[in-house]
Amino acid sequence: MPVTVPDPLTIAGRTFASRLMLGTGKFTDLHLMRDALEASGTQIVTVAIRRVEDRAPGHVGLLDALDLGRYQLLPNTAGCRTAEEAVRVARLARAATGVNWIKLEVIPDPRWLLPDPVGTLRAAQTLVDDGFTVLPYMQPDGVLARALEDAGCATVMPLASPIGSGRGLRTGELLRTVIGGARVPVVVDAGLGVPSDAAQALEAGADAVLVNTAVAEARDPVAMARAFALGVQAGRAAFLAGRMAEREQASPSSPTTGVPRLPDPEQPDGAAAAPA
Repeated sequence: MPVTVPDPLTIAGRTFASRLMLGTGKFTDLHLMRDALEASGTQIVTVAIRRVEDRAPGHVGLLDALDLGRYQLLPNTAGCRTAEEAVRVARLARAATGVNWIKLEVIPDPRWLLPDPVGTLRAAQTLVDDGFTVLPYMQPDGVLARALEDAGCATVMPLASPIGSGRGLRTGELLRTVIGGARVPVVVDAGLGVPSDAAQALEAGADAVLVNTAVAEARDPVAMARAFALGVQAGRAAFLAGRMAEREQASPSSPTTGVPRLPDPEQPDGAAAAPA
């Protein structure tokens, strides 16, 4: 049996046993969402405040369905196209929920849903000054990550691939520019499709992942949530264990010195073959 070692994720002074964050969108009903949250073991749950306020399909009654004594609520600014709009929605979220954590999203591009780096940084600076714990969704850019850290963000959240695409870890080399210099937790967000994607992100040194569509649109969301929890655990354990060095050539797994030679069937007396 594997030995479980305490290895908490710490964000803004709060510790969490789970390194899997889960979104609440796209589930067919709130009962299924609650069951998936339970199966995932997540402790941080993100909610699109604009869609709750607009009573979008699937969001009516969502906040009431969540046990806020159990989960750290992470309102997000999904749907905001400018820094100013994101700041306004973040303040609305705090007024509505009493929670000052915010997942910051500034996304002017409706086709690829890529975050605006300039608008994200500008909104982050305003929100940090306003007392928010800011977790910004961003493109995988080490320079931008450091600027967001310097602005006071509690994490950085680089994308793996476009939101909802399920294409997995397509930005691996760029993610390394974030992970390699990060002084705050790195949460890989967007585009993860299967648990092995999450495992790969944590193996590479990310501190956590955030998943929504991959669970909500699975054939069995509850089973997929459970599988993602296991993938995250495996990836983190592998990172802590330290992977072997890669080699250009094959390397036998058994020692070759001191191994007796087998008889050569072509020799009449069965003697061992002469060395080449």
